Amino acid sequence: MSGRVDLVVVGGGIVGLATAYRLLETRPGLRLVLLEKEVRLAAHQTGRNSGVIHSPNTYAPGSLKARLCAEGMRDALAFADEHGIPYEICGELIVATEPDELPRLAAVAERARANGVVLRELGPEAMREIEPEVRGLRALHVPSTGIIDWERFALALGDAVRARGAEIRTGVEVTAIRRAADGLVLETTAGAVATRDLVTCAGLHSDRLAAMTGHGRGIRIVPFRGDYAVLRPEARHFCRALVYPVADPRFPFLGVHLTRRIDGAAWAGPNAVLAYAREGYRRRDVDLRELGGILGDRGFLRLAGRYWRVGAAEMLRDLSLRLFLRALQRTTPGLTLADLSWGPSGIRAQAIRRDGTLVEDFAITGGPRVLHVQNAPSPAATASLAIGREIAGMAVARFEIRA
Repeated sequence: MSGRVDLVVVGGGIVGLATAYRLLETRPGLRLVLLEKEVRLAAHQTGRNSGVIHSPNTYAPGSLKARLCAEGMRDALAFADEHGIPYEICGELIVATEPDELPRLAAVAERARANGVVLRELGPEAMREIEPEVRGLRALHVPSTGIIDWERFALALGDAVRARGAEIRTGVEVTAIRRAADGLVLETTAGAVATRDLVTCAGLHSDRLAAMTGHGRGIRIVPFRGDYAVLRPEARHFCRALVYPVADPRFPFLGVHLTRRIDGAAWAGPNAVLAYAREGYRRRDVDLRELGGILGDRGFLRLAGRYWRVGAAEMLRDLSLRLFLRALQRTTPGLTLADLSWGPSGIRAQAIRRDGTLVEDFAITGGPRVLHVQNAPSPAATASLAIGREIAGMAVARFEIRA
């Protein structure tokens, strides 16, 4: 590779593509190159999720997640309309099945309303009018939640980025980053790339990219695999839209839930177990070096020490479809083992601090000529265009990018 560009974006998932899109929208003449290590875009978290357009129900009021999810939801629907990407605003139910879950349900309602979400509180009869197969004590109905194919959305972003004059290079992995007199040089598997400025949106490898420029110390990405079960066609009536249990506020995971897909399929899950490789989508995928690094990490050991019982239960459920079913039967007792089969898996990039606490909000760090997206789990797809706008604003101010 030869020639110097104004800005490189590393990462061809939905956040990297949305960031490139917003940068080019803000500065149309920018000489921008996007690098993606895989041979195709949206190969990891973007193309392996449940396909939900999230409402900001559970995020702390005032957080980046809450604000950017709300903004990004509006942006995503407008982009989908403009580019002919199908979606459906089908709504969701958040269901409490035990008395001790009722205070948590009330806390979700309070947070959601603080974030501007319109919802209804329902009793057993009213919730069955929306989801006839669901049983519970009380539920929240959030009509603004929807479904979409986020991979298709990301590919449309890629087309828009190219149409605005940028270059997308796939199959190019960044192996090192060094400072130069007038910017940065990225060493890649396809040669060196010289750039004035850099933004990384590397998902599962975000901590590694940040470390290459000396940033992001104290944050490590730990991969959590989420396995889905697929409902057989004759069992798809068990969810008309989206059905969630009340989430445990100690964890960033929403619990095993039912999701109708934009293609008409219905999925259950995901669970959340430690993955033995950053891209270990199968149970037998093990990277011993990666696993050793996780098990030797002080932050992860502290986290595991606090929540080992929950982690052990998740691992058992991951090995048994019958135990997976039991979790679903809390809200949908009519489901049977014959209704389910194991489906695809995804990996969530979860950032953990050295003290063992989870990085709950989106995290953007950096320094001179560099910005790193270090934590962008769900609802990053929903929020992607708003995240991109946020990063573009930071880049224009910090890098002094001129029109």
